[in-house]
Amino acid sequence: MITKTEDFSGNLIEFCDVSYRINDIPGREVISGVSLGVPIGETLVLLGRSGSGKTTLLRLVNAMLLPSQGRVMVQGRPTAEWDPIRLRRGIGYVIQEAGLFPHFTVAENVALVPTLEKWEREQTTARVNDMLRLVGLDPSEFANRRPRELSGGQRQRVGVARALAADPPILLMDEPFGALDPVTRAELQREFHTLAQRLRKTIVFVTHDLREALMLASRIILLEAGRIVAATAPREFLRVDHPEVKAFAASLETPGAPG
Repeated sequence: MITKTEDFSGNLIEFCDVSYRINDIPGREVISGVSLGVPIGETLVLLGRSGSGKTTLLRLVNAMLLPSQGRVMVQGRPTAEWDPIRLRRGIGYVIQEAGLFPHFTVAENVALVPTLEKWEREQTTARVNDMLRLVGLDPSEFANRRPRELSGGQRQRVGVARALAADPPILLMDEPFGALDPVTRAELQREFHTLAQRLRKTIVFVTHDLREALMLASRIILLEAGRIVAATAPREFLRVDHPEVKAFAASLETPGAPG
């Protein structure tokens, strides 16, 4: 399992000339020659249209996919050399619609990794309650509910609590707020921004929404056809002279977003 960040210095995640081809077929590259470091404590937002490669890049971090070329490093070690189970248990993962187990209670969902790691029952219960409070859910009210008894926003909160339960140094988030109504989405974006600043996790966050990227990122990586076309702090992003940046900037003024 990934060690705590105080035991590691340098980029916690690093892409070294990484390409990914579907079924390793030449000419069908989803990711092309990406080199990128993610230091400890950064909230890196991968921005791009549908099909730009941002989710593929995210899945290369926890070895759900392995690169066709180059290396993806986590704590200085190639993902291909990790035991994938140990790697994934050290990385929190939040997806759209939360991906909760419907037959588990909220508490059982949040306790998943601590249970797999054979934490003591009292320690697990305390951690579950702490994580539910952290995301704004009262354990006495929500711990014994099933996912079907929750609203969409509540399920996403549970998903974040589950991802944080084992205190992983890395958090991967794949458009976690994309399916929510605009008001709930804005509320969770604000809450997550505050939470990210407080916890100082290393976060890789996928979105196609420029407003979301500008709000949450400490750095924005814009992908187009599997390549990085811009990499900059949010305050500098709109000044980048690139057609894809301009297309996303235009989305701030018109209904809808690119892709």
